[in-house]
Amino acid sequence: MMNLMNILAEAGEAVAVTAAESTAATATTGTGAQAAAPMGGDLMMTIVMMVAMVAIFYFLLIRPQRKKDKQVKNMLAALKVGDRICTIGGLYGTIAALKDDTVTLTMGSLQNTIVIARWAIRSVENVALENDTEPQI
Repeated sequence: MMNLMNILAEAGEAVAVTAAESTAATATTGTGAQAAAPMGGDLMMTIVMMVAMVAIFYFLLIRPQRKKDKQVKNMLAALKVGDRICTIGGLYGTIAALKDDTVTLTMGSLQNTIVIARWAIRSVENVALENDTEPQI
């Protein structure tokens, strides 16, 4: 245990001596002024990196999301009676009536009707659905 304490003490003295020597060398050679110059360059590099990071986030995350939101808004504005749609809950149906914020759907072979919010429409489908056929008795 005593040897470990002696080794740590010697290592601490060596580090202190090395730090004191480097400080003295800096003071005598005048490199202290030169060491401060890269600090401004580091600040400029940091600012450039931050601007680059914001630009990357904009082009990879924000811009595509805005584009997708615009497409969804246009799709919801272009809805008309007779369109076949899919809701965000997975229900498929045909639009029977449109109001400002609500849509009336007819679904299935029995032509059941439900009223949903316009924002709950995921997509307009182009394919005929099997559930919308005539009931087979």
